[in-house]
Amino acid sequence: MSAPLLGACVTASDDEAPAATAGGAKSADNPLGVKPDAPLEVVVFKGGYGDEYAIKAEQKYTEKYPAAKIDHKGLQKVGEAIQPRFVSNDPPDVVDNTGAGRLDIATLVGAKQVSDLAELLDAPAFDQPGKKVRDTLLPGVIEDGTFDGSTVTLNFTYTVWGVWYSKSLFAERGWAYPKSWAEMLTLCETIKKAGIAPWTYQGKYPEYINDPLLTLAAKIGGLDLVKAVDNLAPDAWKQPGLTQAAEAFAELAGKGYLLSGSEALSHTEAQAAWCQKKAAFIPCGSWLESEQKGVAPAGFDMVMGTVPSASSADKLPVTAVQAASSESYLVPSKAKNVAGGLEYLRILFSKESATAFAQANSTLPSVAGATEGLTLSSGLSSVGEAVTAAGSNAFNYRFRTWYAPLAKAIDDATGELVNRRISVADWSTRIQKASDALAKDSTVKKYTR
Repeated sequence: MSAPLLGACVTASDDEAPAATAGGAKSADNPLGVKPDAPLEVVVFKGGYGDEYAIKAEQKYTEKYPAAKIDHKGLQKVGEAIQPRFVSNDPPDVVDNTGAGRLDIATLVGAKQVSDLAELLDAPAFDQPGKKVRDTLLPGVIEDGTFDGSTVTLNFTYTVWGVWYSKSLFAERGWAYPKSWAEMLTLCETIKKAGIAPWTYQGKYPEYINDPLLTLAAKIGGLDLVKAVDNLAPDAWKQPGLTQAAEAFAELAGKGYLLSGSEALSHTEAQAAWCQKKAAFIPCGSWLESEQKGVAPAGFDMVMGTVPSASSADKLPVTAVQAASSESYLVPSKAKNVAGGLEYLRILFSKESATAFAQANSTLPSVAGATEGLTLSSGLSSVGEAVTAAGSNAFNYRFRTWYAPLAKAIDDATGELVNRRISVADWSTRIQKASDALAKDSTVKKYTR
């Protein structure tokens, strides 16, 4: 999660680029002008979701264009393998730029190495008559892939961040999930007295514990707080919403509510300890259930709760969630078969494709209505309910995508905070200093919202 992104040189001179495939004639059945016999190269991050869902979309592509030969690559380290291809102006036609070591999308955008997806978004949805592709996506998906007014990536999964717990454990103990932070602290004391650690977290990757802290901050301060952070505003990290949220998480540590040794745990180790009921709560995105297949015991019934509210004065309701799309697909601008790459994404983002993915991976896709009619697992059901309850109160910070070095500075400071090595004041000052330095760095392209 917190691995550095590959952001080195990704450009070469135009005269080094191989010749692109000329497009085909556009029609109602071929709205993007695909040349039917043009080869298509697809590179997919083969992580927790595997790559079978991508291969199924390729099969659909082949059904429609049987003369097209598809070269599929499922990789663990996409950036490492593909960076030289961008440098030589010979990139694949579609890239799932996801996983540790992925290419820094802001660098690709600055180098004009990615295609504008407007034509795809305005094309007819593959299997929903009367709708454009853009009309089929969940809130925020298009915005997540937009830089300087151009949408250059389209993210296939929809991640919601929250606090996870075992529904069966809570029922057995008579515990109710807290709606306010005061209720959270009271329950944590009860849980601690029962001989269970109230919280654990993926200590080697403090991004995980940072997510609920920033969610709480957004609930307190509202969207203006979120925008100030993303826009690198002076004193953004001195806002009361952020310092109050930091105080709340410092208190979890101060009262001994974190599982001893959590700081040294990887994500798999912390999540395994939670599945063994050594801790009651763990912060994570909605991929957790899929990741814990084969680890969580039968009847564990994991569910995701929204981050409790700070007080009745919060600017966002308790139902508000931090949500964003992920599993980031792009079509390189120097690809040989740009039209084929766009058409592949039109197929991948079809309702049929998204529904099959949800069923196989217990994960919410970014296509609206993809889980309708499915019998959902406990975790995916709770995530879907959270998205519905949030409605227009789903929000997302953009700094992590825009400014990878700042994201690391924030995560590192929060790790120090929850391990009681720095105070809230030090935490705030340290992050503000990193934000200010970035704001003054003329070599870094800035984005605003």
